[in-house]
Amino acid sequence: MGSGRWGWIVPDGLWEIARPLLPPARVRPQGGGVASIDDEAVFAAIIYVLVSGCAWRALPPCFGASKSTVHRRFVIWSRAGVWGRLHQKVLQLLDERDLVDLSRAVLDSAHVRITDRLRERPPPHTNYADTSRITRVQDSGSRPRRHGVNVQVVTDPGGRLLWLSPALPGRTHDLTAARTHRIIRICERQGVPIVADLAYQGAGPWLTTGIKRKPLQELTPTDRTRNRALAAARAPVERGVARLKSWRIFRRSRCSPNRMTSMAKAVLTLELQR
Repeated sequence: MGSGRWGWIVPDGLWEIARPLLPPARVRPQGGGVASIDDEAVFAAIIYVLVSGCAWRALPPCFGASKSTVHRRFVIWSRAGVWGRLHQKVLQLLDERDLVDLSRAVLDSAHVRITDRLRERPPPHTNYADTSRITRVQDSGSRPRRHGVNVQVVTDPGGRLLWLSPALPGRTHDLTAARTHRIIRICERQGVPIVADLAYQGAGPWLTTGIKRKPLQELTPTDRTRNRALAAARAPVERGVARLKSWRIFRRSRCSPNRMTSMAKAVLTLELQR
């Protein structure tokens, strides 16, 4: 971790990079009001929520800011594009130190489950003497409602996470998601070949996938050898997805699916700072 007051939670040098990217605080035209909370303390509180995976309401008081202030500042910074620019800045610094290998990109997807357990209240004027009805209401209200999002993951040949896509509904096919985010077109324009699994078949000549066995036919020895070589080349992205899932917020998130894009960008920046 870094140094300074919040060095126990904020990686070293990250606040210095993020400070000039933050939008200025809004000034009340009528004057007065309460003094604004220090941006560094709010930034540290946001990092704490991302690292611990806790809910905003469980934020400890040591940061000197309420959960409403921290969440509101996170939304404002997300809308201002702070996390995307911070990721680009950190990636640029790593590239200047020759810590990023762009000889090829490895593409895969990660499904993030978002759990929201909603319990229905008994309807008004419920006859509490009818215990069977109360049991049915409680049973129907305790069923979990789960949502999921599809996040496209791009790593370098060494398994370093380079980019996470905006979140799409979990039912989105991987190839559809890649085309929606123009991943293949951007890599082709930059001259970076892509390696991916069979879910991306039909994406074009710039993306290399394995060979799928046809019905009632077997793969030739050459095809099997090629698939083994591609599986070895794809292994780093599986390691990158595993590191992404090591974050608690990506294993079981309770936030709105609309917030996962901003959180994914922030987590990606922290992952690059490891």
